[in-house]
Amino acid sequence: MSIKLNNSSDNGKPGKFITFEGIDGAGKSSHIAWLLEQLVQHGISVVTSREPGGTPLGEKLREIILNDEMQPATEALLAFAARQENVLTVIQPALNNGHWVLCDRFTDSTFAYQGYGRGFPLDKLVELENWVHADLQPTLTIIFDCDPVVAAQRLADARVADKFERQSVDFFTHVRDGYLMRASQHPGRYVVINSNQSMEAVRDALSPLVKQLLTEQNQAAGLRPLK
Repeated sequence: MSIKLNNSSDNGKPGKFITFEGIDGAGKSSHIAWLLEQLVQHGISVVTSREPGGTPLGEKLREIILNDEMQPATEALLAFAARQENVLTVIQPALNNGHWVLCDRFTDSTFAYQGYGRGFPLDKLVELENWVHADLQPTLTIIFDCDPVVAAQRLADARVADKFERQSVDFFTHVRDGYLMRASQHPGRYVVINSNQSMEAVRDALSPLVKQLLTEQNQAAGLRPLK
């Protein structure tokens, strides 16, 4: 896959914005920590965030979104409210200063969960996306694609479930379909990883992608590519 750099800082240093997506139980969180470690080991300055959350206000909204019952429109609006804070106070400033940003979920989650999962109109989500971050899209989005039945089995052994984690397999089938639809519509910025596999197999699938990202970084800095 050839990844196009969508973000660059005002001082000329490239800042990559990488987002991680997938249904609950897909196992993305542990792989984010692994990728962070790989990048830091190669001298990359990385800022991490998550959604909903990422800021003090965002974390308060996260607790509400994940635990309180509400209308799909309310969920979507609160998600974008938290995202506005995250973009303006964390993500965009970090990119402008040449840092890479790793974000656990971003707008694709709202399309997948509130749009495809809850049935909230997609055109309204497009309007909110254009309002909150029209000029900012991820450089790369990694979707950890998992069978909803497998994901449900993993969640059964997890911590106390939030309201999304308690949803049915049918709900997560719609959410998964939403992610795959997004990837098919914008193939240039998505990589879909089969996360039904073991953790080791998933990391083996991620390793060539990490190498490509680091090679592009070295080339941008005028260094020799990784072997």
